[in-house]
Amino acid sequence: MKKVILSVTNDLVTDSRVHKVALSLQKMDFKVLLVGRKLPKSKKLGHRPYRTHRMKLFFKKGPLFYAEYNFRLFLFLRIRKADILVANDLDSLLANYLASKLKGKPLVYDSHEFFTEVPELMDRPFKRAIWQRLERAILPKLKYAYTVSESIAASYQKKYGIPFRVVRNLPHREELMIVPHEKSLATDDRKTILYQGALNIGRGLEFAIKAMQYIDDTRLLIAGDGDIALALKQLVADLDLADRITFLGKIPMEDMKYITAQADLGLSIEEDLGLNYRFALPNKLFDYIQQQVPVLVSNLPEMKKIVDQYQIGMILESHEPQQMTGQLHEALFNRELREKWYENLRLAAHELCWENEEQVLFDVFEALKSNSR
Repeated sequence: MKKVILSVTNDLVTDSRVHKVALSLQKMDFKVLLVGRKLPKSKKLGHRPYRTHRMKLFFKKGPLFYAEYNFRLFLFLRIRKADILVANDLDSLLANYLASKLKGKPLVYDSHEFFTEVPELMDRPFKRAIWQRLERAILPKLKYAYTVSESIAASYQKKYGIPFRVVRNLPHREELMIVPHEKSLATDDRKTILYQGALNIGRGLEFAIKAMQYIDDTRLLIAGDGDIALALKQLVADLDLADRITFLGKIPMEDMKYITAQADLGLSIEEDLGLNYRFALPNKLFDYIQQQVPVLVSNLPEMKKIVDQYQIGMILESHEPQQMTGQLHEALFNRELREKWYENLRLAAHELCWENEEQVLFDVFEALKSNSR
């Protein structure tokens, strides 16, 4: 049985993409090992049918973290037997590339985002230049790569002249969720707006929080954690909105679906802060769809394409809070619109699922499997 080692810089708890890829590779009779890191506050991993390894690192963030992670990962990969290496995102690519060259093993690159175009790097030209230099040094030499949207794939292909396949971050197909009583979040009859995902700059959350000042009979649930979590909580306190907005923290992926299923509207309202967000196709959008939750999304090409194609929600006209409130109210309380959306969501949920998307993965890894015999 051939062995694949997948590596990523997070703690594996909420990364549904690497989990789904690992499960798909198991279907192909690969032996899978998933490598991440363990933070002091990392939650215990739920049951995984494949092996995992989480490294404890001295540095938690910044340049020294990335240097330590890649050094430790390289040492780990150097002594572990593997037939194929999979690097998830640019921050794990260097160690994987060096190990693949040293061991003479094929390397697959899974780009979860347009890494050098993330908002966190836009105002940090020196750090961005380092990542861009690493990208330029390695990407043109790759043979096997895929990413999350057609726009990002086209940009990489144009920039580096290598083919990028598209594997969107779709959830597994599920029947419409019946939420167990013990997992219910209902305390009253208010409508529920949900944001799930990272709490980072450019996600539109400040505007959504401010919009909650102007809409009644509604609550906003925010599930996730990130760099601006404390600032968002302070904003809620400053606006005296604690009775309307609840922070749920980081939710393990096996529990998140029960929360998603209870929402009346899902938000994916990223700002146009660089190409990464402009070309984004977030997994939360597809998680909402799979649980048949109507959506409000930014007027950005990839998300707009999905919502327009399936007619399952609204395109945000403006991030201005009072204007956003009008759309939130319409999306939550227009019964005729919502009936149409629910009808369309059934078809969208059936089509936009991992069981369909993983066929691209099968093509990539079947070719590798054959070539390494």
